[in-house]
Amino acid sequence: MISRRKIQYPISSSLRQYLYYFGRQSDIPLVYDDLAGYTGALPYEDPNGDETLWLTVFYPPEEMKVLREKLTKIYAALKIGGDSTLHEHLVVDRIDLGEFGNSRPYRIKITNQFNDNSDYYYVKTADASRVYGLELEHILSPNRINYLVNGNTLIEDHVAGVPGDVFLENNLQGEALNEVRIAKEFVKFNERCFIRLLGDMRSVNYVVDITPDFEEVQYRVRPIDFDQQSYEKNPKIYLSYHFRSNRKITRISFKCLNRQTINQYAEEERSQMARRAMSESRRLTGLLKIMRKEDLAPKEHIEKLREELNIMHKTKQFSECNTMGELTASHIQYMLDLKEVKW
Repeated sequence: MISRRKIQYPISSSLRQYLYYFGRQSDIPLVYDDLAGYTGALPYEDPNGDETLWLTVFYPPEEMKVLREKLTKIYAALKIGGDSTLHEHLVVDRIDLGEFGNSRPYRIKITNQFNDNSDYYYVKTADASRVYGLELEHILSPNRINYLVNGNTLIEDHVAGVPGDVFLENNLQGEALNEVRIAKEFVKFNERCFIRLLGDMRSVNYVVDITPDFEEVQYRVRPIDFDQQSYEKNPKIYLSYHFRSNRKITRISFKCLNRQTINQYAEEERSQMARRAMSESRRLTGLLKIMRKEDLAPKEHIEKLREELNIMHKTKQFSECNTMGELTASHIQYMLDLKEVKW
């Protein structure tokens, strides 16, 4: 069972030095607390007119004027390195609040006045678990992650794709669906999350990127929520196929793929992750050395997960791990067979 409210962990000075070195620390405006000063809100409806979990929030004109300048400056820093001459034609079209989960994110809609093209980014509280999750995704997955941190403000770029719950509801039928390919990708996604201990991959916490290929379509499942990085004590929380909301895709996977094929795809993903880990060994080593010393979960979570991973893998590999960072580093090393790597 997932903890109902995850403890927020501050970003340590060591982690901030790491973020500065790798260009994640930025002198962006500290806007998260400013955004909390909204004076009105309405339920946000999707393009089909259905209510969502988001609220569109409103601010007094003078406050909105100040916010607009700060938010366009952040967008410029995130996208084009902060050149103020290149964002004068951008406007803040809408601000939405997600009153769900731990992060209570704000979604900022930025529109280009010249062509009405819109883009999005998210403002969240800068929690250490979330930052470690973003970095591990950037290093070990096939996906690149764009984000910035300053103080208690975390800025995340929008990840394009069909929300997982919408995809499972609307896209699992019809001739356009390639069941084998989506099943293969879900196996690989499940393996990536488990290896680096990213939990809570319910269907609302990932998107499906659909790319037309020359004969068929390709799928890529990408996480969009990193709150539960190396936090929960139950190893099943790190296996996405255990969640009820993913039952439809789990059934398709077991219908289309036999056990030997599932093992093949899982081994393919482990091999690719091992290559990424080796090619980014300096960055990954630096991150995990800091993470090993951090307080990222209650002691009982660490002790229980340590015990469960030993049972699951039939090993004593994790017996000496005393932090979630040590468990994460040891699990990555064990699963990717990186015996020669010293973290």
